[in-house]
Amino acid sequence: MRLLHTSDWHLGRAFHRVNMLDAQEVFIDHLVSTVREHGIDAVVVSGDVYDRAVPPLAAVELFDDALHRLAALGVPTVMISGNHDSARRLGVGAGLIGRAGIHLRTAPAECGTPVLLHDAHGPVAFYGLPYLEPALVRGEFGVEKASHETVLAAAMGRVRADLASRARGTRSVVLAHAFVTGGEPSDSERDITVGGVAAVPAGVFDGVDYVALGHLHGCQTITERVRYSGSPLPYSFSEATHRKSLWLVDLGADGAVTAERLDCPVPRPLARLRGTLEELLSDPELARHEEAWVEATLTDPVRPDDPMARLTARFPHTLSLGFDPDRAPDDPAVSYARRLAGRDDRQIAEDFVAHVRGTGPDTQERAVLRDAFDAVRADETVREVAR
Repeated sequence: MRLLHTSDWHLGRAFHRVNMLDAQEVFIDHLVSTVREHGIDAVVVSGDVYDRAVPPLAAVELFDDALHRLAALGVPTVMISGNHDSARRLGVGAGLIGRAGIHLRTAPAECGTPVLLHDAHGPVAFYGLPYLEPALVRGEFGVEKASHETVLAAAMGRVRADLASRARGTRSVVLAHAFVTGGEPSDSERDITVGGVAAVPAGVFDGVDYVALGHLHGCQTITERVRYSGSPLPYSFSEATHRKSLWLVDLGADGAVTAERLDCPVPRPLARLRGTLEELLSDPELARHEEAWVEATLTDPVRPDDPMARLTARFPHTLSLGFDPDRAPDDPAVSYARRLAGRDDRQIAEDFVAHVRGTGPDTQERAVLRDAFDAVRADETVREVAR
């Protein structure tokens, strides 16, 4: 069976101040053409179809157009909700839509109920694991500790139990939206940290033939059977080195996996430039970036006059301008920035306690801080879902 693995469309999202709807339309055209030209048997979309729980109308219309075009090709599509989606909204009408070959899996309770497709070698069971927010689904899975690893392990327990009840030789594909250990994040993904741990080991998914992951925006191979497709478009300058693509996956009669990357259309290249303003304006080596979307970081010791206007005269698509002046190592601003570098909110709070009290928090106090940050994040998730 030939699969096309994609995820993280984020329909409705902008890139800085640039509306990406036109580029998203081009991607959907490319997706449909790829399905047709490569003889795809099934499309899998591993979450974050939309960028937010209540997407703009134009994004909904584009999604509707994509579903109609895929259904018209007669190629089944299996799709899950991600942490940016409203699972309940995305799943409206799933039963009816499923009759057209578009299978939406957005309910945690359905993790162990596969979409069964067939090829010349027999059945393939597709299990959709939507994004599982630990604080919201711990009751469904009966786990004592609400963490990403425990709820995913419980969901995969249901998958394995169902698969064991199937005819011998039934092949299996799991769609999941999670941060798997070994994956490389970017600045574009929303934080899903719980209890200080967001990542789950790839071993959680042992026992199935292919795992189509979503959440991280870079195309990545965790193992030969566990892969991220990444987002088809860039949504932050941290993705400047990404090669945006889809996975073309062939699932053999015995469950063997071969995979090939198919490039996505690039609306405009990204460039991250750093130097003094005069260096950026005069360096001939930078001419190749003049039509790119540009993130510029100026290192001038003193902020120059009207830097954005001067930069856009050469780089008209400059979208982000930052300042990181070259300063002496003992400059207070340098030392403060170094203290904060690479530290998350909880670590910064612990540093504040140490600064005020003279000693850092003990184990119990760290647990209180961790639980407080988790509660705030879970509350934000609940309010987002309820919108």
